[in-house]
Amino acid sequence: MVQVRADAYDCDVLVVGGGIVGLSTAYALTRAAPGTRVTVLEKEPGPARHQTGRNSGVVHSGIYYRPGSLKARYAVRGAAEMIKFCAEYGIDHSVTGKLIVATDRAELPRLHALVQRGRENGIPVRELGATQIAEYEPEVRGLAAIHVGTTGVCDFTAVARQLARASGAEIRYGSRVVRVDRRPDRGVAVLTSAGQVVRARVLVNCAGLYCDELARLTGDEPGVRIVPFRGEYYELARPELVRGLVYPVPDPAFPFLGVHLTKGLDGGVHVGPNAVPALAREGYGWGVVRPRELAATAGWPGAWALARRHWRYGAGELHRSLSKPAFLDAVRRLVPGVEERDLVRAPAGVRAQAVTRDGTLVDDFLIREGARAVHVLNAPSPAATASLPIGREVSRRTLEMLRAL
Repeated sequence: MVQVRADAYDCDVLVVGGGIVGLSTAYALTRAAPGTRVTVLEKEPGPARHQTGRNSGVVHSGIYYRPGSLKARYAVRGAAEMIKFCAEYGIDHSVTGKLIVATDRAELPRLHALVQRGRENGIPVRELGATQIAEYEPEVRGLAAIHVGTTGVCDFTAVARQLARASGAEIRYGSRVVRVDRRPDRGVAVLTSAGQVVRARVLVNCAGLYCDELARLTGDEPGVRIVPFRGEYYELARPELVRGLVYPVPDPAFPFLGVHLTKGLDGGVHVGPNAVPALAREGYGWGVVRPRELAATAGWPGAWALARRHWRYGAGELHRSLSKPAFLDAVRRLVPGVEERDLVRAPAGVRAQAVTRDGTLVDDFLIREGARAVHVLNAPSPAATASLPIGREVSRRTLEMLRAL
């Protein structure tokens, strides 16, 4: 067992996880309380190697999220702050706007509901008829659409690197946590795979795909388990077919936005993702299988409840994963001119989706506290967009905990 001496802290706050949320937390801590000693442990050789660096780079407006929810508040505020942060530090970004397009009459009520939700969240939207869609996207077809002008794209990996530099925190890469010894009266000690021991007054868990496991290592029961969903992408070989960002109308029963097209900063177009169960926490392809992690997912009652409740939706996602023509059909609902040869495989991402014991997909950010520990247990999209306000919230809770010691 790792021992902790009360007089031998290496830092005040130990952040586990060098993705954008962990680094934003470190950044917020040192700004809110200068002199606070912060150390970040990241198991990879650099920052943003997983969820942060494996998405389509969209700065979300906040239009999808329930008014009053953390996602809505943080996304609206975070989008403006992210663009400002990128401009301040010279990080590539662009405010492109996006279209959300209804291609079926059954989607029209949901599209109108999004207009209302956007207005409640303070987001300006423009409603478009079928003929007006071409003003923004000549190759897109639909019955109606809305244009959201505050959506954009940026380089989130560059943002994470800048947060690491600007935080002034000690960043230790290649440091995977293997053991945690927490004594409420004496602090927290963490043992890394390299044999290092780091002692801190408070631990902040921003471990993403492994956040539930880290919470249990700390001695806290998170009440949820991470069920990994892989999002598979293609690149569009004819990027001239799309000018900006084009999305379908999402199904409100799921925290996924559906297959969409994203014009990147390099002029290429990212197409996807779908959402299929991954066979490992970092299962970026069907060939990546980790039996222990798969067994842990299968052993969580919520995973089976989720499968029973949503098997039809899941079957469709699996079909699109295994069949390129099926994926093409989803794309052609929005852009009929896309052909099968236009879709070129691109790297996949994995989403850390928290699932409760009864099979509910946790839709909002989930932050819980234990003795000398703050756990970020669900940070879904738009976490990258909202990372600056999320970091401040985690920092606020952490500093209150420090002051109470």
